[in-house]
Amino acid sequence: MTTLRRRMIEDLQLRGLSERTQEMYVRAVRQLAEHDHQSPDRITEEELRDDFLSLKNVQHYSRSARTIALCGLKFFSTHTLRREWTTLTFVRPPREKKLPVILSPAEVRTLLACVRLPRYRVCLSTIYSCGLRLQEGTHLQGSAIDAARLRIHVRQGQGAKDRCVPLPPRILARLRQYWGTHRQPVWIFPAPGRGGTGLSTASTPMPRSSLQDAFRAALQESGIHKRACVHTLRHSWATPRLEAGINRRLIQAYLGHQSPSTTALYTHLTLQAQELAGVAINRLMEDL
Repeated sequence: MTTLRRRMIEDLQLRGLSERTQEMYVRAVRQLAEHDHQSPDRITEEELRDDFLSLKNVQHYSRSARTIALCGLKFFSTHTLRREWTTLTFVRPPREKKLPVILSPAEVRTLLACVRLPRYRVCLSTIYSCGLRLQEGTHLQGSAIDAARLRIHVRQGQGAKDRCVPLPPRILARLRQYWGTHRQPVWIFPAPGRGGTGLSTASTPMPRSSLQDAFRAALQESGIHKRACVHTLRHSWATPRLEAGINRRLIQAYLGHQSPSTTALYTHLTLQAQELAGVAINRLMEDL
């Protein structure tokens, strides 16, 4: 590890940013250095401008990926280099107003049936049934499960916030059954290691990329033609609960959303809301 990278990691830790944010910011700076084949503290303004144009026009990064790169480089320049990169002051990926992709319960069942390995199938089922984020699922620990109250205590979620989410009994049974196959003392989904062995002695949780690969393979095999990802399962958890009449503020707490407007987005995706809107519109047009 270079002195500059170590310094940036220390600055991130001092700022109190989460491990996930630290990882993404450091990766953004590393990728910049690899693209320009030089240390990031030697990059010029013109090279930085070309880098962001490449992210958009050549590498076709999504808006969120470009925003992460921008935030990581801003932190690096401001707190680690203590240098002003004027290019970063006007680079801003435009806001995109897109509704998230939603899978119906039937589509989720079809997709999960195509997941071949039990560790991935149980983890994806837990993420869907509890509305978890990707890392919250792969990093699930046995100590976070309250079997008596049927709750999962999500510790240090996004924004370093704790929350509790309901745990369906059938998912609890699957978690117990899967954990019984390895009995690793910390992780429910430990890293499998080479050849899938060594689960009981693993020192790290399942890699996020492995679960994402398993999801993509299952999506392709299922024949579902939607641009879905693991996070889609979280969106698909929220929508039917709104349709069932569960209080929106309660769903907001379960999802760990900071703003009610984020949760309100799902009201545009429910069939019930669309049907009610259709009835109201038709009623207004009856006299024409």
